[in-house]
Amino acid sequence: MKHIFQQGSNPSKPTFLVLHGTGGNEHDLLPIASHIDPEASVLSVRGNVSENGMPRFFKRLSEGVFDMEDLKARTEELNQFIATAAEEHGFDRSNVIAIGYSNGANIAANLLFTYSDALKGAILHHPMVPNRETQLPDLSGIQVFIAAGTNDPICPAEESTDLEELLQNAGATVKLHWENYGHQLTMPEVEAAKAWYDQL
Repeated sequence: MKHIFQQGSNPSKPTFLVLHGTGGNEHDLLPIASHIDPEASVLSVRGNVSENGMPRFFKRLSEGVFDMEDLKARTEELNQFIATAAEEHGFDRSNVIAIGYSNGANIAANLLFTYSDALKGAILHHPMVPNRETQLPDLSGIQVFIAAGTNDPICPAEESTDLEELLQNAGATVKLHWENYGHQLTMPEVEAAKAWYDQL
């Protein structure tokens, strides 16, 4: 998978798995990762799916309707890629925190829905519930921050509250943060994510 790896200055810090939104790329969220923790390593990945020339992490059938077979396959692919990248770049596979926005947040959420050990934690900006038909693994000890917009036309409020409930029921510790905006990624929610991360 096309990616950027930036070695952090503090090896005890997590490696951020950075996952862009639809039409973005591996450069988009680098400033956010460095703002949240300038000492952390960063593995920023470009989605392998193209939708009308726009990179994504998995296919969809229409707005808000995921191609579940492709989601499953791409989640497995991403999980394997993290393991390969950890060997190649020498970071701790067990100390990875995802930072995802929109489509990137959705596949990060599905990593949590699929594997108990894929991520140590996640910062999810405007995610949806990736799969309502699956049994979640034991996520005890996993820390998750969700940023949601009260006026988000793409990601209705119940998607955020349902995701919070599903993750909590699987044992994760979840912080749900609301902004009175739409689907855009805003600085106030990034600041809230940083404040959450600083308390870990």
